[in-house]
Amino acid sequence: MSSFPFEIAAVDGAARTGVLKTPRGDIATPAFMPVGTAATVKALYPDQVRQTGADIILGNTYHLMLRPGAERVKRLGGLHEFMRWGGPILTDSGGFQVWSLAGLRKMSEEGAAFKSHLDGSSHMLTPERSIEIQADLLGADISMQLDECTNYPATRDEAASSLQLSLRWGARSKAAFGERPDQALFGIVQGSTYEDLRKESAQGLVDTGYDGYAVGGLAVGEGFEMMCQVLDVTTPHLPAERPRYLMGVGKPVDLVESVARGIDMFDCVLPTRSGRHGQAWSDFGPMNLKNARFAEDKEPLAPEIDCPASRDYSKAYIHHLIRAGEYLGSMLLSWHNIAYYQHLTARMRAAIAAGEFENFRKEFRAKWDAGTGQGA
Repeated sequence: MSSFPFEIAAVDGAARTGVLKTPRGDIATPAFMPVGTAATVKALYPDQVRQTGADIILGNTYHLMLRPGAERVKRLGGLHEFMRWGGPILTDSGGFQVWSLAGLRKMSEEGAAFKSHLDGSSHMLTPERSIEIQADLLGADISMQLDECTNYPATRDEAASSLQLSLRWGARSKAAFGERPDQALFGIVQGSTYEDLRKESAQGLVDTGYDGYAVGGLAVGEGFEMMCQVLDVTTPHLPAERPRYLMGVGKPVDLVESVARGIDMFDCVLPTRSGRHGQAWSDFGPMNLKNARFAEDKEPLAPEIDCPASRDYSKAYIHHLIRAGEYLGSMLLSWHNIAYYQHLTARMRAAIAAGEFENFRKEFRAKWDAGTGQGA
């Protein structure tokens, strides 16, 4: 029996809408989780994040364990109090960041030994230590098992070895997590682009038993079409009654097509990263506000979105801010982008509830393909 009830309100094809109930509040799904890497969603106040419609945010274990230190966060009241966010928080395990360090880490059965990118200090991240940091010190509502993210491209043997290690680490993560009525633990599917390995990984996780199931090892270079193919052969093997989370994805079209394949939760740094680089997201793709064509554009970014950044400032003003290097430009674009992603998931929830998701999907793809000029 899961710690957090997951109530599915409507299903339309493979798409679902529902509510994941946590002690700190309900999470309406499909849900997009803004990324608060270092105990902050970059360029936004916590109240602004909440006002966009976000029910949950993501915190980063790797970065927080290095700075300011997980033990320090615990002494300061836990991550919720530290960053003044009262809603649910999901933390990643730290595995992806350690994997991305390449020459600074070494994987073994015990865990991942790595050197800090900040000061070169040595650390060992084991499944048990990852759970201690996430659940005990940071106080995450949802913790992730420690896994090894599979490289892309990977040989079949590499992918098989990696997923088996992740299954063993997952079992250790669950043992360390134990029984916690007010916290949840998600497992992570690996297996690269191999259909039978994805199935094997999913079945192994189900046998262990988790509160939710994430699909990892995507958005690492395999491309949009391959990502969709992997989801096609993965989500059918995950329990329908538990939430499914696609990690680190992605563009608006990725969200729409993943929801069509049964995914319920997402996270990505793209909205705020794009905002810091002068981009605003829309159904037609990204708008580069640095471009001269916006210099005298009096229209707002998206008047239909109930967010001051989307509704109350002209593109000309934001263009000026970005070109002048003013902080407010990045702040407004980041705020708009988070609001746009929440607006997109809200529209998907409504479409699924109305039994109109396939029409929504087709209309969205028509706008996206026209706007980007090259499909997904």
